[in-house]
Amino acid sequence: MARSKLQALARSLTLVASVGAPCLAQAADLLPPPPPPPVAPPIEVGGGWYLRGDVGASLYHSKEFVAYGDKYTYDNERYYQNAGYGSGAFAGVGVGYQFNAFLRGDVTGEYRFSNGFSARHHFEYDTGVADPCGCGAANLRGNVNETAKGNFDSAVVLANGYFDLGTWYGVTPFVGGGVGVAFNTISGTHVSGNVSEPLYVTLVNPVASYNKTIGAYYKSDTTTSFAWALHAGLGFDVTPNLKMEIAYRYLNLGSAKSGVGVEDCELTKACGGGSLGVYKTKSIEAHDVKVGFRYLLGGVAAAPLPPLMADYQPAPGPLVRKY
Repeated sequence: MARSKLQALARSLTLVASVGAPCLAQAADLLPPPPPPPVAPPIEVGGGWYLRGDVGASLYHSKEFVAYGDKYTYDNERYYQNAGYGSGAFAGVGVGYQFNAFLRGDVTGEYRFSNGFSARHHFEYDTGVADPCGCGAANLRGNVNETAKGNFDSAVVLANGYFDLGTWYGVTPFVGGGVGVAFNTISGTHVSGNVSEPLYVTLVNPVASYNKTIGAYYKSDTTTSFAWALHAGLGFDVTPNLKMEIAYRYLNLGSAKSGVGVEDCELTKACGGGSLGVYKTKSIEAHDVKVGFRYLLGGVAAAPLPPLMADYQPAPGPLVRKY
């Protein structure tokens, strides 16, 4: 009896094993599900291009202010002392490219608004000839005092390069330089003064000292001149695409000159004729403090969304195990 029970249990276990074996083999042959498709990387738009705008204030200086070739000029030219341009303002725009984390460049155009200038001139002269007319006249000696006033403005185009020194807490110091061209205009120039010859007397018939008020207007003229600049400043991260700059710039605008002069007959009272020359100022320097913004056109955009429904793929057939 016991033996028959053991035989029945063995037959049951054999039957279960024979039924479950194919299922276990089929489960072993199943592959794991495929991984999800990779997320597409962001797309860069615009590269390193940027737009910029600047406003600022300037303090001007000129090394020379000279009058050339008029009838009040001795030795063909006279130099003015205490020439000053005062201060002014400017505004400009530009487009540039950020080459890498350290190097960028841009091309800018700006207009420097009209500001006044003035210069004073004093000189003494002596003909050095005693009795030049043979009539007992003394040497012709005297002095001239005059003041020139006018307006100066300029349009400037520069190609600039900058080196960013690194960024700390959103602040980027930088240095740079630029070269270009300046279109300098002198306008509204008026000169007034006095010529006196206190020793213009004859030894035979003394006469009163000679005094004359002089004046002239000078036409406007625009001079095209080489310009160059040096930059130093700080850039601030406002947003990932917007930068603010506070900077100092030294700008050399080159030279400028007026048009020819026309004698002011009302001031002079008696126009004696004769040509009037031009006024020229050399090496015009500007010390600029400016605030600007740079907007980076380059950025990242989200990758396109995957399709709402994937393409139909038939279900794979059952795997057949071969031995």
